[in-house]
Amino acid sequence: MITVVFDTNVLLDLFVFNDFRALHLKQALIEKRIDAVASPQTLEEFVDVIARPLFCLDKSNQNLIWEQWHTLSRVLNDSELMSAPWQCQDPDDQIFLDLAFTVKPCVLMSKDNEVLKLANRAAKENIQITSNYNALSI
Repeated sequence: MITVVFDTNVLLDLFVFNDFRALHLKQALIEKRIDAVASPQTLEEFVDVIARPLFCLDKSNQNLIWEQWHTLSRVLNDSELMSAPWQCQDPDDQIFLDLAFTVKPCVLMSKDNEVLKLANRAAKENIQITSNYNALSI
């Protein structure tokens, strides 16, 4: 089973926008064909983002979305995470790199350009960083 770390923008595509390009990933999550990993810090960021007025989600829908993601993911304690050997300029994105480094080998799906720039270095650590929703052979 492939271990995957999804950044917040990818989670938005999966759970808020229901992006057709990501539907196969959501289905794989539901069917437990991928091991999706999160941490309390990544869950908190997701909650903060989906609460923004931009998304027009009432509290009930926010809770449903959060509960769905929380149920489908394997949550590691933040204290269990190792620091990745590369640093991202945005501290909000660093947690995803640290999470991926902790659970390697894995795939980190991200739409963040700063994270994507680290793909070559991460590959040396058995971490595939990609924005391609078809990168997983599931």
